[in-house]
Amino acid sequence: MLKNKLKKYRLILASGSPRRQQFFTDLDLDFEIRLKEIEEIYPLELQAEEITNFLAELKSSAFEGELKDGEILVTSDTIVWHNNKALGKPKDKKDAYEILKSLSNSTHEVITSVCFKTNQKIDLLHEVTKVTFNELNDEAIYYYLENFKPYDKAGSYGIQEWIGFIGVSKIEGSYANVMGMPTDKVYEYLSKLT
Repeated sequence: MLKNKLKKYRLILASGSPRRQQFFTDLDLDFEIRLKEIEEIYPLELQAEEITNFLAELKSSAFEGELKDGEILVTSDTIVWHNNKALGKPKDKKDAYEILKSLSNSTHEVITSVCFKTNQKIDLLHEVTKVTFNELNDEAIYYYLENFKPYDKAGSYGIQEWIGFIGVSKIEGSYANVMGMPTDKVYEYLSKLT
């Protein structure tokens, strides 16, 4: 449906995330993947969606001057925001354990920003989803880390994996957003382009 409306555009997803690539496939979009290495550093005074907005736009800036007419570059960034602190991807197993222990028996926010860049303009959107975890005991945390190795995921977990099935008691907002992209908002944005 949307694929036909976007025929005059060339959609470029600048993400190595298999989940984001799968979302674009599942949304039935024609797209290509272009990747650039970016050092994801942001000013320490930024809070919550200011961080993800900054990083999504930073990722798009690597393509400055390269986009042709009709090309739409899509970049995004996701963090877990908990106790007024951004939790990104864990450094190692110990870090992943400590992150999951801190999320146990509490509510955190998953924030994703998406940047749409053309050679004329930049648009940003973001989504916040609240996720509440049951109490996670050490046995469950270590089982998850050993068997699912969530070291490439913000907050050290994937909601679509075992830990989400046994640990998440409540979710307020977009489920897809917790996996790394607010697909409904992305679809809506692209629908309005034509």
